[in-house]
Amino acid sequence: QVNLVESGGGFVQPGGSLRLSCAASRSILNVDSVGWYRRTPGNQRELVASIARGDRTNYTESVKGRFTISRDNAGNTVYLQMNNLKPEDTAVYLCNAKAFPFSYWGQGTQVTVSS
Repeated sequence: QVNLVESGGGFVQPGGSLRLSCAASRSILNVDSVGWYRRTPGNQRELVASIARGDRTNYTESVKGRFTISRDNAGNTVYLQMNNLKPEDTAVYLCNAKAFPFSYWGQGTQVTVSS
């Protein structure tokens, strides 16, 4: 069992930055992958970024060059640094950890980008 708690969301103007944190109740260094998803106001969910074993990262096309996923050395926290935010980045951001056959979710943190 892994409990995930997201934080760092908020309101920001276009072009601004936020850093989201996903704090795990135990080390998630050896899970299959940890991903940041977002759920838009239209209730669509998409994978934004993920980090897998060996620190292999993957990003959806729309955030490449703007977002960076990383984790701390202890493996308890995964971050999503978001720069040059756009209104279309507005969503609830959720952290997910996959450890086959299990999948763990946090409650999410709201990010609103607006002028």
